[in-house]
Amino acid sequence: MNDTVLRLEDVAVGYGSAPLYDGVSLRVSRGELVTLLGANGAGKSTLLRCVTGRLAPMRGLVEVAGRSLSEIPPRELARLVSIVSTGRELAGALTVAELVALGRQPHTGFFGRLSRHDREVVGLAMAAVGMEGFAQRQVASLSDGERQKVMIARALAQETPLMVLDEPTAFLDVASRLETMQLLSRLAREEGKAVILSSHDVGSALRLSQRLWLISDSGVGRTLVDGSPDSLIKSDALGSLFRGRPVRFSEEAMDFIPS
Repeated sequence: MNDTVLRLEDVAVGYGSAPLYDGVSLRVSRGELVTLLGANGAGKSTLLRCVTGRLAPMRGLVEVAGRSLSEIPPRELARLVSIVSTGRELAGALTVAELVALGRQPHTGFFGRLSRHDREVVGLAMAAVGMEGFAQRQVASLSDGERQKVMIARALAQETPLMVLDEPTAFLDVASRLETMQLLSRLAREEGKAVILSSHDVGSALRLSQRLWLISDSGVGRTLVDGSPDSLIKSDALGSLFRGRPVRFSEEAMDFIPS
């Protein structure tokens, strides 16, 4: 069985005529949590738009589950890739169970009725993130951390092999950021998902990710470096994340500190 869920081969990504990245070749397998790190404006969201099919590559091949994204109809793609975006969802009038149930739309259709199986999937998704006791709570009454768990549960209910999250901890406090990262690491491991997320939380990414994608500044343009946290620390690749800024990476602190 091939465990590769996402494959990028010699991909150029960007807008207009000049790519932000060129010659990108990456793999993500089941059970892996991959964190994309880079400075503000480095193009993290652009790369994630490419791997989720919302932005066509300028060149190269992007495959999910062995199929080219360019050949997958939108309804089928929604059964392969689930997305959790940065923005706060305007779903305050819905209950937690109703919002999570929206993840079943690729399987039931927009006006589809939930079957017994669908309801079981929704219940399991809420339980997986520890929100089963909140099923009848209105989303508007939740904290940011609780709301993020619900959005992750909705993506789980979609039952896709690939889950992509764009800065899922952006609005969370320190404890909630760590809890969310631990949750995603556990889901990748226990549910067999391939999970990709962008983040500025370097410390949590180093401790909980199987792999990192670093958008670094080579001095003449952006480069994307792929490797395990240990290998990237030893190679000093992390030092190029914020080139020219008054910070440096501390191996002892496992994070950036003032230089």
